[in-house]
Amino acid sequence: MQNRPTLDQRRFARRLRASQTDCEQMLRQRLRARQVAGLKFRRQVPIPPFVLDFYCVELRLAVELDGGQHYEEAGEVHDRRRTLYLQRLGIEVVRFSNLEVIRQMGDVLEQIVRIAEDLRSRS
Repeated sequence: MQNRPTLDQRRFARRLRASQTDCEQMLRQRLRARQVAGLKFRRQVPIPPFVLDFYCVELRLAVELDGGQHYEEAGEVHDRRRTLYLQRLGIEVVRFSNLEVIRQMGDVLEQIVRIAEDLRSRS
């Protein structure tokens, strides 16, 4: 069973929401107000011990954006461990690079829709 976020984790998530990256802001503009497949995404959601960039509670779908640090060896190892942990909690994780968000936003959104449709068909 997953733990509830601590006060410090909630405060950290709040700080992340207040200081989003440009790519997070770009994707947020497209995900907000149920614009994509009617899904409600929350941003910077604490799922201890992690904070997810975007999370759809209804489908248990996490959307993570990866900047340059994620492509270094330590970042890749951390991301693999994090993804495995979240999958064990029943959370589907999809990752996009910042470059994909900047250059291929339409493709990113289409992939999110396809994954959402697949998750809906399973339930």
